[in-house]
Amino acid sequence: MTLLWKILLGIFLIGRLSQGQDEDVLEENIEQAAVEEITEGGEEVKEPEGLGADVNQPDHRQPCAMWMGGVPGTPGHSGKPGRDGRDGRDGPRGEKGDKGEAGEKGDPGEKGDTGPAGPRGFPGNPGLKGARGESALSYHSAFSVGLSELVPATNVPIRFNKFFYNDQHHYDDISGKFRCVLPGVYFFTYHLTVYTKDAKVSLFMNDKAIMFTYDQYQETNVDQASGSVILRLEAGDEVWLQVYGDDTFGGVYADNTNDSTFSGFLLYPAIPVSARRR
Repeated sequence: MTLLWKILLGIFLIGRLSQGQDEDVLEENIEQAAVEEITEGGEEVKEPEGLGADVNQPDHRQPCAMWMGGVPGTPGHSGKPGRDGRDGRDGPRGEKGDKGEAGEKGDPGEKGDTGPAGPRGFPGNPGLKGARGESALSYHSAFSVGLSELVPATNVPIRFNKFFYNDQHHYDDISGKFRCVLPGVYFFTYHLTVYTKDAKVSLFMNDKAIMFTYDQYQETNVDQASGSVILRLEAGDEVWLQVYGDDTFGGVYADNTNDSTFSGFLLYPAIPVSARRR
């Protein structure tokens, strides 16, 4: 292939040098190039068969046969990249990977809207029977007492000395006071006979007047004064009656045919849970 390039180059040079150059000089150059080609290639150019011509004489019939090849040209620039090829087919499905680590707990979301009410459910089963409760009848506190004579003094507790009921002994006839033992709600009432002068009576609780009753005496008549109240008492509280004022209001009276009474009883107790019986 190199020999062919050299021959083509020789033809080109002959055309350029034919004007104003000696033909003999051109023939010598051709001969010299042929000798160098034979020397560089390591091969001898065989003489055409049937020709006895001198090798030193050029062959006018083949002027390019023994001309040296030209210098290889500079490599061209790289071409533009080609288009991307088509996507290949999907490969076989791989094996299941290991389970990844759990991520961090996310922030709580906003509270959603209240949903619509659901349908009414079926009635539940009856609950277990509750424990037996405490009966108010388990606690007793009551008294009913009366006078046997005219009240001798004012501004002190009236000492009722006639007993109708005092089984729990919660009324003390020495002090003339009812002393609460069972805390709870109590009802108190009194009915007094008024005779010889006016009567003004007050019901006290722990040295405090709770209520007053006043009756104006009418000559030749026997009057009645009464009152009632409901109180919540704690253990240790005391309740009593006394004439309020000076002797002019001490008309509370009693004899064999006229009574003056003072009564009270527990409506319901207020016992702490820890103190209740099981």
